Order: sequence, then structure tokens, then C-alpha cells
Amino acid sequence: MKKNILSILFALAMMPVISQTHQTENLLIVTLDGFRWQEFFNGADSSLFFNQRYTPDASRVSEFWNADSDQRREALLPFFWNVVAQQGQLYGNRNYGNKVSCANPYWFSYPGYSEMFTGVVDRHMASNRKVMNPNSNVLEFIHQQNEFEGKVAAFSTWDVIPYVLRTSYNGIHVNTMKGKAFNDSIISEDTSQTDKDERCDESTFTAAFDFLKQQQPRVLFLSLDGTDEHSHAGRYADYLIYAHKADQMISELWNWVQTQERYKDKTTLLVTTDHGRGKGRNSWKTHGRWAAGSNQIWMAVIGPDTPALGEMKTNAHYFQKQTAKTAAAFLGLEYTHSSSAVGEMIYPMMMKQDHLTANKETASAK
Repeated sequence: MKKNILSILFALAMMPVISQTHQTENLLIVTLDGFRWQEFFNGADSSLFFNQRYTPDASRVSEFWNADSDQRREALLPFFWNVVAQQGQLYGNRNYGNKVSCANPYWFSYPGYSEMFTGVVDRHMASNRKVMNPNSNVLEFIHQQNEFEGKVAAFSTWDVIPYVLRTSYNGIHVNTMKGKAFNDSIISEDTSQTDKDERCDESTFTAAFDFLKQQQPRVLFLSLDGTDEHSHAGRYADYLIYAHKADQMISELWNWVQTQERYKDKTTLLVTTDHGRGKGRNSWKTHGRWAAGSNQIWMAVIGPDTPALGEMKTNAHYFQKQTAKTAAAFLGLEYTHSSSAVGEMIYPMMMKQDHLTANKETASAK
């Protein structure tokens, strides 16, 4: 109880001393599908790294091993630990009681992405089927504002994302795998990977990066899938390699952004995941209600409106459904949803948002 009170007092104490000038004009959102907080904060897991069943050739990823967990995580994710940890914020290290969780009860992809972008938990979203999401989401809310119309885009390796974001309904530009038939049967949380074998993350990234350079959108969502695909297959070395590749891709995006007048010091980057994975030596391959720990996720953010607090070590609990309002708030918008259960934005992820008041009257979900 004392720790929770101290956490609240810490967040409140930060707010008055932070400049209230709003600088974010653009937003990049990136997801690493099914990437665990354990590797994010601790680096390679020794119980899997030295397990012949999951890592038959550890020499392929020898650069990711070190007895010191801080050095392991830095070797695996150098951008996050050398840049974001110094200039932004990292949430979800449960070793310090800092928790980020899925509020939905299913703990797999469609419900996770839906919660993330709608800000609500819809228990009817209980499969990974290609069905149109009945819930409005924050990307379409942003797209409906005059200054963002035609300037919101989504790129994904997994081709169910357009259904989650209902892009055929709202007109958001979307780019994903084309032409692959999808099984119409309900996909369980333990077998969802069978229909996620589409194009590689490198192709998704290249398409998104080219679009960013040529079209210069205000909001870009990039969804990467390699970490989930390789973990379902039990390939721990490839799971680590794809996490490292994702870190490199995100670094390339951010470094380019900081060289462009349109984006430099005007862009916030928010990175997270749709679900966690099992905590056990064997259950790490899967996720869902029967894999304990699958609801445990993480978030990272860096940008001109985010205080450089680094790795968050305060005892606090945040939820995936808070992502939607937080994303809109970075752009000076107050996201609204028909559900009264929409998640509130996350403090102290950004500076005090007095500028939201000015946008209340003009920003409303249609």
C-alpha cells in the first residue's frame, strides 16, 4: 500500500515541473508481436538459450549472451537501452513492481490489438478470424480530424490487422500481405500462428519506411510479427534474432526522423506488444488463457513531450487499453469512445496536457 501511494505521489510531483508546451505533431506506433517482457528487460533467458530443444546452435546468437542481464538486454536491444532508456521511458519491468497488462481475458493477437487501439475490452473479440471489428479505434478517430485526414497509415506483416482497424470502412491507408486465403474457422489462441506465415518483417518495414519518406504521414503504425512466428515454432535463436532486427529497424526509423525538418523534435515513438507469452520453459512458445504470464506486456516511448525518466521502477500497474487515449493525447487530441470503460491515458508518459482542452470541442468520434 505504501509503495502504491509513493508511486502516485511521484507521478503527481513530476507534473508541475514539466513544461506544458506541446511539441508532438507526428506519431509512430510500432508493435513487436508476442515479444515477452522477460527478454525486453533481462535479455536472453538462460533456461531457453542453453536448452538444446529450443536453441540447438547457440553459436548463432552468442553475441546476445552475457552473465550480466543489463549487458544481455543491451546486446539484444541496443536502441531501446542506449537511446530510449536515456531519453524516454520503459514500462513493464515486473522485477520492480512496474506492470503493464492486457485487460482482455484472451491474451492473443486480435483481442490484444483491438484493446490497444479501441481503448476498450470487447469480449466478443475472442478469435483471430478475419472479421470486421465493430468497435471504432483511435487511428480512425485521428483520421477523422481535419488536419490528419489522409495522413494516417498502417503497415503490417499479419494480414488480419486491416480487420482489427477496419480500414475498408474508415479509409485509412493500409499495406499488408495480399492474396493469401484465410481459414474461416475460429483460430484458438494456441494455434493462431498457423495463419500468420505471410511476408517477412523486413518487407513490411521497407514498405513502411518508403511510404514515410515519400508520403510523410502524420501517424504511422508498423506491426512486426517475426518474434511471434518464431516463438510458436520453438525457435528461440530466431526469436532473439528477429527481436534484434526489430530493434535495428526501429532505430533506423528514429534516426531518419531526427534528420528531417518535418519530423525532428516533433515526433513521438510508442512501441509495445499485443500480448505476452508463457513464463515456463515450455510454455514460452505459446500464449493465451492457459499459458500463465501471457497477459504481461511492456511499453516504451520517446519523444519531445516525454520526460526522460528511463526504466520505470515505481510500483504501478498500467493496462493495454490505456494506449488509445495516450496515443491521441500525444497529438493534442482527447480520444472519445462510445464505451464509458475506455482506458485513461498514462501518466507520467507525457507532459501535462492542458492543450487537450483546446481540442475538446473540435475532436470527437464520428
